[in-house]
Amino acid sequence: MPLRSGKVPRDAVRHPLFARCYARVSVAAENRMGMDRVRERLLAGLSGRVIEIGAGNGLNFGHYPGAVSEVVAIEPERRLRQLAVEAALRAEVPVDVVPGVAEALPVKSEGFDAAVVSLVLCSVRDVPRALGELRRVLRPGGEVRFFEHGRGGGRVMTFSQRALDRTLWPDRRVLMPEQGPVLPASYCVLGTAWRPGISG
Repeated sequence: MPLRSGKVPRDAVRHPLFARCYARVSVAAENRMGMDRVRERLLAGLSGRVIEIGAGNGLNFGHYPGAVSEVVAIEPERRLRQLAVEAALRAEVPVDVVPGVAEALPVKSEGFDAAVVSLVLCSVRDVPRALGELRRVLRPGGEVRFFEHGRGGGRVMTFSQRALDRTLWPDRRVLMPEQGPVLPASYCVLGTAWRPGISG
């Protein structure tokens, strides 16, 4: 069981309007905007135990390769967590959906071979603390796969992104969609980072 001692608040984050909108938009983006191909690239080659932070409605679950032995998916928002549970039932790898927040992951230290953060850090209140938690839960040499929003596009786009950051979403080089209109949320980065291994 992934939970460590201590209770995790079941609704540490509650954004029902965002959850409904995200669930609809994200499903539409899978094929129309090429998100399914980005998810394939994000998760390709993973193996062992994986923790996914901010699993949303579970759209990554169908893209995990068979070498993944278990996914522990953390999702704080109740509606999205329920959708993730439904997606977990259809996944080809074992997925355990757990309530929790990125800043206080409800799992043991050094228990995972990899971590996945996908379009979530823009909604995390304390990013340095969340990154510290990722480091804590990864084994030495473990990797973090990330796909996140970023800034870009010149003065007008930067102004639009900042305005949206202040009104519709909290602070947030791949373009999404890959082809089509460039939107304030279009500028993204896809990459991998590693926790340093034990020297010696």
